[in-house]
Amino acid sequence: MIPSRYEPTVYALFRIVFGFMFLLFGLQKMAGLFGGQQVELMSLQGAAGVVETVCGFLVMVGLFTRPAAFLASGEMAVAYFYIHVRLMGLTPLVNMGERSTLFCFAFLYICTKGAGLLSMDAAMAKK
Repeated sequence: MIPSRYEPTVYALFRIVFGFMFLLFGLQKMAGLFGGQQVELMSLQGAAGVVETVCGFLVMVGLFTRPAAFLASGEMAVAYFYIHVRLMGLTPLVNMGERSTLFCFAFLYICTKGAGLLSMDAAMAKK
């Protein structure tokens, strides 16, 4: 078991990793990187790419963390219900919505907890 004194550091890593992964998904859509296909900016996927890129970066660096995480969580909830449930049913493993579900609740947790250590929000609060 990890001692509780490491909780702030582990949480910071959680926030950074989830933000980074979300940023990568956004870059797949926006720039066609990492095996993705670039989508048209003025489409539903283009809007999702903008949210994922911007919010992923903001969460990763810990800047405006709560609003960015709230927006990212909402985007993933919309993706789950609008895309996955509508096309293939309610169960995440059947409708391939497990990533949307995990991102949604991870960002909801980040939104409630805030930036924590190793964040620009914390650095600005010290000034």
